[in-house]
Amino acid sequence: MATTIADIVGSDLCIGCGLCEAVTGGRVRMELTGAGSLRPVPLDGFRSEEEVQLVTACPGIVASPRAEPGQPVDDVWGSYRSMSYAWAGDPDVRFRAATGGVLTALGTHLLADGQVAFVLHVGADPEHPVRSRWVISETPADVLANSGSRYGPTAPLAGLCAALDRQEAFAIIAKPCDLSAVHSFSRVDERVDRWCVARLALVCGGQSRLSKTLGVLDRLGVAEDEVASLRYRGNGNPGPTRIQTVGGAAHEVTYLEMWADEATWAVETRCKLCPDALGEAADVAAADAWPGGAPVGEDQGFNAIVVRTAAGEALVDDAVAAGRLVVGGPITPREFDDLQPHQVRKKVALAARYEGLADAGAPPIAADGLRLDALGARLAADGWQAERDGAARRIEEARS
Repeated sequence: MATTIADIVGSDLCIGCGLCEAVTGGRVRMELTGAGSLRPVPLDGFRSEEEVQLVTACPGIVASPRAEPGQPVDDVWGSYRSMSYAWAGDPDVRFRAATGGVLTALGTHLLADGQVAFVLHVGADPEHPVRSRWVISETPADVLANSGSRYGPTAPLAGLCAALDRQEAFAIIAKPCDLSAVHSFSRVDERVDRWCVARLALVCGGQSRLSKTLGVLDRLGVAEDEVASLRYRGNGNPGPTRIQTVGGAAHEVTYLEMWADEATWAVETRCKLCPDALGEAADVAAADAWPGGAPVGEDQGFNAIVVRTAAGEALVDDAVAAGRLVVGGPITPREFDDLQPHQVRKKVALAARYEGLADAGAPPIAADGLRLDALGARLAADGWQAERDGAARRIEEARS
């Protein structure tokens, strides 16, 4: 197991979640690297007690589910109370937000119902619209204004301690790795479980480095400082990536054009080794709902959701009763596999990939409770070796 943040950054296992910035009060800041990733700087800026806290929770070191007893546990999808289709009850939210708008609908409901004082999530940086920043939304309108996926690097946990310092109930909408870090951090900061009352995750296909977006701009002949706004998803499902310039020009790239070539995704190394992209530390996790794993055209917007906790179940029920969420038919775990087949393939490969990490002298991510050994048993011997060798190669290349 890694014992320092420098070990994690040096092995390219940092995801840039921002917890380093929060714990140090901004003395260590998340800064963009030349490769387009957010990383903590300076690496020697931690006090010893801060690094102890961070090593307990860093997503490059540990991933931890937040399972409640007495629930079914699926090897792929983990502990759950229910799985179903769902979408925002407000047609405008459903259209504007990513997929079916479930996370936006739940965030706006929590605020409108007075259950939380604010939502911690991410949105476009108004001064640098191609980039993202953590935001605190205090009204439903604020949540909607910051809706839509942000595929580039994001550091929502840079705002976690600022949120906790307010001593008010709040919700967080973030990636599964971020919420796993929040759960792990609760072991060293009791304020987390007191004030963070709703944890909402997007089922994640991986975080791209900023180089992915800059490459799209380059192909369009648009400089970053010419961009007035950039929306990756929404205004339909999946909706186009839409770039508007300060000069008034608009460019659109379809979802399939944006993501057809996996070689251009520029996904972080940590994402290729992620033991929990499915939000097992969340109360509710929301996924795209495309049979076969990819859209075939635009539709009204449907999420597939996993309700994982009693708090998540109560939130969904309240939002449905208020008309802010609609829940459709149930989904079985094996039906969910067909909606997210890439997630299944990755989870089956991870035990082999973690052996590759060890081969390269990098510590595997501690993933107790995430059933990686059982899933790895599905992998044939030749596939195991290929995954193991590939992981070792990635780490060696990252260090070179």
